[in-house]
Amino acid sequence: MDRSESIHAKGHAMTESTSGGASREPAERGRTTISDGVVEKIAGLAAREVVGVHAMGSGSGLSRTFGAVRDRVPGGAKSSVTRGVKAEVGEVQTALDLEIVVDYGVSIRDVARAVRENVISEVERMTGLEVVEVNIAVSDVKLPDEPDEEPESRIQ
Repeated sequence: MDRSESIHAKGHAMTESTSGGASREPAERGRTTISDGVVEKIAGLAAREVVGVHAMGSGSGLSRTFGAVRDRVPGGAKSSVTRGVKAEVGEVQTALDLEIVVDYGVSIRDVARAVRENVISEVERMTGLEVVEVNIAVSDVKLPDEPDEEPESRIQ
Protein backbone atom coordinates (compact mmCIF):
# COMPACT_ATOMS: atom_id res chain seq x y z
CA MET A 1 0.00 0.00 0.00
CA ASP A 2 1.16 3.49 -0.82
CA ARG A 3 0.28 5.74 2.06
CA SER A 4 0.77 9.53 1.89
CA GLU A 5 0.04 12.49 4.08
CA SER A 6 -0.14 15.98 2.65
CA ILE A 7 -1.66 19.40 3.22
CA HIS A 8 -3.71 21.41 0.71
CA ALA A 9 -2.90 24.99 -0.35
CA LYS A 10 -2.37 27.11 2.76
CA GLY A 11 -1.84 24.20 5.12
CA HIS A 12 -5.37 23.91 6.34
CA ALA A 13 -6.25 20.40 5.24
CA MET A 14 -4.51 17.22 6.30
CA THR A 15 -5.10 14.46 3.75
CA GLU A 16 -4.60 10.80 4.49
CA SER A 17 -4.95 8.46 1.53
CA THR A 18 -4.12 4.90 0.72
CA SER A 19 -4.18 3.37 -2.75
CA GLY A 20 -6.11 0.20 -3.26
CA GLY A 21 -9.70 1.38 -3.78
CA ALA A 22 -12.23 -0.88 -2.05
CA SER A 23 -9.48 -2.71 -0.15
CA ARG A 24 -8.91 0.37 2.00
CA GLU A 25 -10.14 0.47 5.56
CA PRO A 26 -13.26 2.65 6.04
CA ALA A 27 -11.29 5.02 8.30
CA GLU A 28 -8.87 5.71 5.41
CA ARG A 29 -11.53 6.78 2.91
CA GLY A 30 -11.70 10.54 2.92
CA ARG A 31 -9.76 13.37 4.43
CA THR A 32 -9.51 15.18 7.74
CA THR A 33 -9.15 18.94 7.78
CA ILE A 34 -7.66 20.78 10.76
CA SER A 35 -7.78 24.57 10.59
CA ASP A 36 -5.27 26.98 12.09
CA GLY A 37 -7.98 28.09 14.53
CA VAL A 38 -8.36 24.59 15.95
CA VAL A 39 -4.63 24.34 16.63
CA GLU A 40 -4.73 27.85 18.16
CA LYS A 41 -7.53 26.85 20.55
CA ILE A 42 -5.75 23.69 21.65
CA ALA A 43 -2.50 25.61 22.20
CA GLY A 44 -4.26 28.44 24.06
CA LEU A 45 -6.00 26.07 26.46
CA ALA A 46 -2.82 24.04 27.00
CA ALA A 47 -0.80 27.18 27.78
CA ARG A 48 -3.39 28.43 30.29
CA GLU A 49 -3.14 25.12 32.20
CA VAL A 50 0.44 25.95 33.24
CA VAL A 51 0.91 27.39 36.73
CA GLY A 52 2.44 30.85 36.46
CA VAL A 53 0.63 31.86 33.27
CA HIS A 54 -1.63 34.72 34.31
CA ALA A 55 -3.06 35.56 30.89
CA MET A 56 -2.54 35.21 27.18
CA GLY A 57 -1.97 38.12 24.85
CA SER A 58 -0.71 41.62 25.32
CA GLY A 59 0.25 42.69 28.80
CA SER A 60 -0.82 46.30 28.35
CA GLY A 61 -4.03 47.01 30.18
CA LEU A 62 -5.43 49.05 27.31
CA SER A 63 -4.70 46.31 24.77
CA ARG A 64 -6.23 43.67 27.05
CA THR A 65 -9.30 45.88 27.56
CA PHE A 66 -9.84 46.42 23.84
CA GLY A 67 -9.13 42.75 23.16
CA ALA A 68 -11.66 41.63 25.76
CA VAL A 69 -14.36 43.90 24.33
CA ARG A 70 -13.57 42.79 20.77
CA ASP A 71 -13.66 39.14 21.83
CA ARG A 72 -17.18 39.52 23.21
CA VAL A 73 -18.50 41.03 19.98
CA PRO A 74 -20.01 38.46 17.62
CA GLY A 75 -17.66 38.05 14.69
CA GLY A 76 -14.76 39.49 16.72
CA ALA A 77 -11.31 38.90 15.29
CA LYS A 78 -10.27 36.24 17.83
CA SER A 79 -11.96 34.46 20.69
CA SER A 80 -10.54 34.84 24.19
CA VAL A 81 -9.34 31.22 23.98
CA THR A 82 -7.07 32.03 21.03
CA ARG A 83 -5.93 35.47 22.21
CA GLY A 84 -2.15 35.55 22.19
CA VAL A 85 -1.82 32.48 19.96
CA LYS A 86 -0.89 32.27 16.28
CA ALA A 87 -0.55 28.95 14.46
CA GLU A 88 0.80 28.14 11.03
CA VAL A 89 -0.24 24.71 9.82
CA GLY A 90 1.86 23.05 7.12
CA GLU A 91 1.72 19.65 5.46
CA VAL A 92 2.25 17.51 8.53
CA GLN A 93 3.75 20.10 10.87
CA THR A 94 2.72 23.20 12.71
CA ALA A 95 4.55 26.13 14.29
CA LEU A 96 3.15 28.31 17.06
CA ASP A 97 3.76 31.79 18.45
CA LEU A 98 2.39 32.53 21.93
CA GLU A 99 2.29 35.75 23.89
CA ILE A 100 1.87 35.32 27.65
CA VAL A 101 1.64 37.35 30.84
CA VAL A 102 3.28 35.64 33.81
CA ASP A 103 2.62 35.99 37.53
CA TYR A 104 5.23 37.92 39.51
CA GLY A 105 7.71 35.71 41.34
CA VAL A 106 7.68 32.72 39.00
CA SER A 107 10.69 31.62 37.00
CA ILE A 108 9.95 32.84 33.49
CA ARG A 109 12.33 30.23 32.08
CA ASP A 110 10.51 27.41 33.93
CA VAL A 111 7.06 28.70 32.95
CA ALA A 112 8.10 29.03 29.30
CA ARG A 113 9.53 25.50 29.33
CA ALA A 114 6.34 24.10 30.90
CA VAL A 115 4.13 25.99 28.43
CA ARG A 116 6.20 24.72 25.50
CA GLU A 117 6.04 21.12 26.75
CA ASN A 118 2.29 21.20 27.45
CA VAL A 119 1.42 22.88 24.15
CA ILE A 120 3.54 20.46 22.12
CA SER A 121 2.09 17.46 23.94
CA GLU A 122 -1.55 18.48 23.55
CA VAL A 123 -1.33 19.71 19.94
CA GLU A 124 0.51 16.58 18.79
CA ARG A 125 -1.80 14.27 20.74
CA MET A 126 -5.00 15.85 19.47
CA THR A 127 -4.05 16.64 15.86
CA GLY A 128 -1.31 14.21 14.90
CA LEU A 129 0.68 17.16 13.54
CA GLU A 130 4.34 17.50 14.48
CA VAL A 131 4.97 20.74 16.39
CA VAL A 132 8.29 22.03 15.05
CA GLU A 133 8.51 25.13 17.23
CA VAL A 134 6.72 27.05 19.94
CA ASN A 135 7.96 30.62 20.26
CA ILE A 136 6.98 32.36 23.48
CA ALA A 137 6.96 36.11 24.04
CA VAL A 138 6.50 37.24 27.64
CA SER A 139 4.82 40.62 27.31
CA ASP A 140 4.13 41.46 30.96
CA VAL A 141 4.37 40.40 34.60
CA LYS A 142 1.21 40.49 36.72
CA LEU A 143 2.04 42.05 40.09
CA PRO A 144 0.26 40.70 43.20
CA ASP A 145 -1.42 44.03 44.04
CA GLU A 146 -2.31 44.85 40.43
CA PRO A 147 -6.03 44.48 39.71
CA ASP A 148 -7.14 42.36 36.79
CA GLU A 149 -8.06 44.66 33.99
CA GLU A 150 -10.95 42.75 32.49
CA PRO A 151 -13.67 45.32 31.82
CA GLU A 152 -17.32 44.78 32.51
CA SER A 153 -19.12 43.83 29.34
CA ARG A 154 -20.91 46.72 27.69
CA ILE A 155 -22.63 44.30 25.36
CA GLN A 156 -25.44 42.02 26.45
